Amino acid sequence: MSYVADDHRYDSVRYRRCGRSGLELPPISLGLWQNFGATRPLQDARAIVRRAFDLGITHFDLANNYGPPYGAAETTLGQLLASDFRSYRDELVISTKAGWGMWPGPYGDRGSRKYLLASLDQSLRRLGCEYVDIFYSHRADPDTPLEETLGALDTAVRQGKALYAGISSYSAERTANAAGILRELGTPLLVHQPAYSLLNRWVEDTLLDKEGAGCVAFSPLAQGMLSERYLDGIPPGSRAGEDDSFPQRFLSAANLDRVQGLAGLAKVRGQTLPQMAIAWVLRDPRVTSALVGVSSVAQLEGCVAALGNMSFSAEELRAIDRFAVDAGIDLWEESHRS
Repeated sequence: MSYVADDHRYDSVRYRRCGRSGLELPPISLGLWQNFGATRPLQDARAIVRRAFDLGITHFDLANNYGPPYGAAETTLGQLLASDFRSYRDELVISTKAGWGMWPGPYGDRGSRKYLLASLDQSLRRLGCEYVDIFYSHRADPDTPLEETLGALDTAVRQGKALYAGISSYSAERTANAAGILRELGTPLLVHQPAYSLLNRWVEDTLLDKEGAGCVAFSPLAQGMLSERYLDGIPPGSRAGEDDSFPQRFLSAANLDRVQGLAGLAKVRGQTLPQMAIAWVLRDPRVTSALVGVSSVAQLEGCVAALGNMSFSAEELRAIDRFAVDAGIDLWEESHRS
């Protein structure tokens, strides 16, 4: 059966302005990092993306190396765009990135002009799109001049292959420098995308209020630590210790105590732990959107339910601060410290 979007998809969503731009994003965006590759049935991805759009989620975030295997998530979304969302393309904000390793040799990694523009062309072919809405430099590359990396983003916009330029996992200093370079080129920095969660708070003092750019916070559930999956230890079949994106050291006794404490506070609020974690990230108006990854429609709906209780009292925030500390789980520290 052909897909027809819910007529009421925009009725209850309060979209947020992305920095000083004219672009608005939903408070929750859908990331396609882990669960949209070739190892998962297409019908599962279709169900999640359809439900997301019906709930007013218009922003779908990718990178060239999302899968598995690399590129597969873009291929999956490309199939769904062709079969389900062709008539809705102008209602979607699709972003992709390049910066981490994608193909062998010296031209398939980091921040060179050659890599970024070649990667974008490949991404567009996989997506079946003429353009993406946002093209990101996925990480800082200290060995490539910022002028070269940002110049490639500017070229992508001027060629009509991207509408906006963004950066991910840049330090506050590099973000300021990147914004200045892009400003001089005439392509303003739309958005920066840092990891931000109850257990990874480095952005608060240095990055959130930067250069008039929006902020899309990725990993608001701390790579799954705030998903309630680990409240009773490490369950069978979990990613912990079996996946580079979730080293077992994350589940230290101290971190598990923090998660337990936060779960107790969420229960008092009438929320699940992931719902409170998402609402907490969005409590700051400088955060444009929280980027979530899900493996089922039920998980997606649980995340969206966070929007039903977004207010925190001063007492609640003080209680949360007892447990919400940097917990040594920042996989992207090398990029934003460089």
